[in-house]
Amino acid sequence: MSFDFTLETTCGSARAAQFTTPHGVVHSPAFMAVGTLATVKALDPDDLHAMDAQMILSNAYHLHLRPGDELVRELGGLHEFMQWSGPILTDSGGFQVFSLAGLREIDEDGVDFRSHIDGSKRRFTPESVMRIERNLGADVIMQFDHVIPGQSEAGVARDASERSLRWLARCRTAFEQLNVDDPIPGRSEQALFPIVQGGIHAGLRREAAAAIRDMGDWKGFGIGGLSVGEAKEDMYRILSDVDAVLPANRPRYLMGVGFPEDLVESVRRGVDLFDCVAPTRMGRNGAVFTRVGRLNIKRAEFRTDRRPLDPECVCTACTRFTRAYIRHLFLADEILGLRLLSLHNVHFLVLLMREARNALLAGTFDAWSAAWLQRYHSRTATTSV
Repeated sequence: MSFDFTLETTCGSARAAQFTTPHGVVHSPAFMAVGTLATVKALDPDDLHAMDAQMILSNAYHLHLRPGDELVRELGGLHEFMQWSGPILTDSGGFQVFSLAGLREIDEDGVDFRSHIDGSKRRFTPESVMRIERNLGADVIMQFDHVIPGQSEAGVARDASERSLRWLARCRTAFEQLNVDDPIPGRSEQALFPIVQGGIHAGLRREAAAAIRDMGDWKGFGIGGLSVGEAKEDMYRILSDVDAVLPANRPRYLMGVGFPEDLVESVRRGVDLFDCVAPTRMGRNGAVFTRVGRLNIKRAEFRTDRRPLDPECVCTACTRFTRAYIRHLFLADEILGLRLLSLHNVHFLVLLMREARNALLAGTFDAWSAAWLQRYHSRTATTSV
């Protein structure tokens, strides 16, 4: 099984589709749980299968530092290493490297940086990152790109976007050469996704999308450098601009975006795949996604609350436990509390995208998305539900 993308239906820019990979078909739109270090924090792969999570993400930067991409390769690649049988995508580590303020130096060839773990000096180039992602063995691998803060001015954004295009050409050359020189017995084909950069500047985004589109027949496209400090309205505007330029017959992956309202708004603008650490990170801090906004389980008002986290959710946390019990777990620093909220939040986003897909297939997406967003915004993050 190789790569394919089949559109099933559309509603404006929103699409329901099937993205075929060597490890299975992803029915989109879909949320990918983030397993940065070859694990979705606090969750077992069986938990992910039970909630019908289809595809997960791991990170080349973090796995290069530990346990090492060569060791992962020696142990059978990510699928075997973490015992996940479905599709996997690896981020190139561009965001992590460029977020190491004061610990990295950029030149045209690549980036020198120091490990956040032990301070050891490392260097990433487009070629070395392709080797790392080859070793990890994910189905979809991302180019090495130059990431900048969301509100960067146009000159900085252009420099980063144009460098990302030059690095993309080098990534593709290295990727194609590795396919010839380094076949890994028993490993499946990989797909290289380019990344559209350009900050919040519509002209730069359109230029980058067009340049990437014209460079070759890619299996899919990443949209990066959003949800990194810019206003939500700017993100939505940029997605609409990019939607008009990218080919409609390939999947679009919006990188690092995972708040519920952003997923629905982005599906409206033609996005198919998402990932974000928010559901597990926020869950570990007591934040709960519900259909009427977020709540903080640590609030005193939930001390005797017998209701589930979200009365309409069918995850294990909601079908078995009360808000009062989960609040108790958090106040007592019990690990189960972190696990239950992480499980619920990931399940919430996986199910949300399944509902969006079902609405698209039923021809009711416009009405469904409008009603869903109105209900979600009906309460504030500090109001009990």
